[in-house]
Amino acid sequence: FIAFLYQTLCVVPMITLNSSGANGYVWDNGVINGVPFAQGVGTVTYNVMGTDLNGCQNTDQVDVIVNPLPIVNAGIDQTLCDGPLVTLSGSGANSYAWDHGVINNVPFGQPVGTTIYTVIGTDVNGCQNSDQVSVIVHPLPNVNAGLDQQLCEGTMITLAGSGAQVYLWDNGVVDGAPFLQGVGTITYTVIGTDANGCQNTDQVDVRVNPLPIVNAGVDQTVCEGTAVTLNAAGANGYVWDNGVTDGVPFVQGVGTITYTVIGTDANGCQNTDQVDVRVNPL
Repeated sequence: FIAFLYQTLCVVPMITLNSSGANGYVWDNGVINGVPFAQGVGTVTYNVMGTDLNGCQNTDQVDVIVNPLPIVNAGIDQTLCDGPLVTLSGSGANSYAWDHGVINNVPFGQPVGTTIYTVIGTDVNGCQNSDQVSVIVHPLPNVNAGLDQQLCEGTMITLAGSGAQVYLWDNGVVDGAPFLQGVGTITYTVIGTDANGCQNTDQVDVRVNPLPIVNAGVDQTVCEGTAVTLNAAGANGYVWDNGVTDGVPFVQGVGTITYTVIGTDANGCQNTDQVDVRVNPL
């Protein structure tokens, strides 16, 4: 009769041995024919004695090899920012099958959020085990460098980012700290970093217009009673002190007065100049 030649198994809950060729069977090692039992990892030889209807007996053996399950490792949990690809690599076995369509060692993109990935590893004995890894993908911060600015020469500029927690500007700018820029247009870039260490960038253009070259005219000397006219140049609009209106004659009393004009150009930038008017008595 036959007790099977041998069995090679992976760690399983129970093993069942079924002999044939006789009518009654007695196994060693406490095994009962056809009744499941547990065996630890390793190789065990089981002997069975079979008895037929005539009371005649014979024996046979079977080897049961129980291989250990592979110690499969899905890797350490990962926390990433949105953008870079994710690569999952199993270890501890010979081949790996991931869920969610993942291929071992092949980079892939994961949407923002938390996903649990499970890998089944198979060793050379065909035994399988599994492990899981968590991948958290944080969204990038919505960094804002502010509105574009147009200023006049000599005006302090303040740039302040928003949408993150820490801001790093180029061109030596410190977030929220006033600074001066020379005439022209410069594009400033800010890198904003949030609480998760995720970064994003934004840009702002700052245009600095030159001041107009205002000219109040040459100094004048006139005689008492003579009308004086002041005409500024170099800007688009002019405001004089002492009640003077640009281009409108006026009479000044005896003595010397310094007149100041503020000229404003098309960009709203202003500059000043002065002129002395001396009125001699008759």
